[in-house]
This record gives sequence, C-alpha cells and structure tokens, in this order.
Amino acid sequence: MPTSVQYILWDHDGVLVDTERWYFAATQQALGKLGVALDQRTFLDYMQEDVSCWDLARQAGYDDAQIIAHKQRRNEIYQQMLLTKPIEIPGVAEVLAQLSATHRMAIVTTARRSDFDLIHRDRNLIDPIEFVLSVEDYPNPKPHPDPYQAALNRFGAEPDQAVAIEDTSRGLRSAQAAGVDCIIIRNPFTASQDFTGAWAIVDTIREIPALLAE
Repeated sequence: MPTSVQYILWDHDGVLVDTERWYFAATQQALGKLGVALDQRTFLDYMQEDVSCWDLARQAGYDDAQIIAHKQRRNEIYQQMLLTKPIEIPGVAEVLAQLSATHRMAIVTTARRSDFDLIHRDRNLIDPIEFVLSVEDYPNPKPHPDPYQAALNRFGAEPDQAVAIEDTSRGLRSAQAAGVDCIIIRNPFTASQDFTGAWAIVDTIREIPALLAE
C-alpha cells in the first residue's frame, strides 16, 4: 500500500451495511414465484462471474415482460426488507468518523439510488462521505473499472492515491481494473469468493484505520 493514500473509496452493501443476504433472499423469493430455484451458491457464483440470476428464468422459458415484472416484485420485497431486517454493521459509524479526519472518502456502489436513499433516509451514517456513486452514475457496473474510474475522476485523484474497500470478488476486480489497491473485509455471505490480488484481507471494518496507518 502506498503511503500517499489520500482517498478511501468504500463499497456499500456488505461493507457499510449488511444487505447482500437480503438482496439474495428477495431475488430468491421473486424467482421462486416463477418456479425457478435459486440457492446461495449459485447466486454467489453468478455474482462473481457477473451473470444475471434472471438468466435462470429465461432458461425456463419466461419472456422479458415476465422477467421485468418479477424484477419489480423483487425490488419491492427487497425494499421492505431494508425497512424491517437488521442491516447494521458494528463499528461502521465510528470508523468513518475517525478516517474522515485524515482521508477524503466516497462510496462507490452498484446499488440502485432508490435503495441507497431508503437505507440512509433515517440514518446519519454517511455524513463523513463527500459523494456517492450508484449504479446510475457510470456506464458499466462492477467488475468493470468504470465505477472506480468515475470516483477517481470526481476527486481528481490518481489510482495510487486511493484505496478501495470491498467484500466481493466482483468489487475487487473492478478496483484492480481501475488500478486501485483493494482491501477486502471478510463478510460471511461472500467469504467463499476468490480474493486473489487483494492488498489485504481483514475480518472487520475496525481493522481498517490501523492498516492504513502502517
């Protein structure tokens, strides 16, 4: 890790809030209404390979209109879960406040803006964050480099001045493609994925400040 790191580019889901398991559960429910089974291993494998789980519905003979309708149902289920399920990750608020004194920070997420805004509607968790890039804010999602390149451009930063914090192989590959070193926070939901090339792997967000101070 270069000593000149000035910018921290945070992933969101699975890093700052514990939402990925609920997104899987919502997708599983919506596909189940079509009689299409989705298990966690398949979901994670598809995520890692940047393949849509809705391809399973297409393979089962459903057309685009049916898939769009059930995706909308999935989005509704997921947003209800965001309002009712536990999604807090211990230590996040404290670490963000601590690191904001020494680094400029942004969130780089593949979440939809509407989901992101719902999560933070009644929280002040992201007060130290300068800006948020959601999936609507760049041409191609992770694992493409576009999300992290967009964040670097917004800051006017070079890749070696920044570090990405991720929990998925898809996010790691996005950061690597943009030339940004990446720290993985081990999340139980995505821990089975391949994190080859990560600069470091930690167990909790509370380890990040000491790691960046080395």
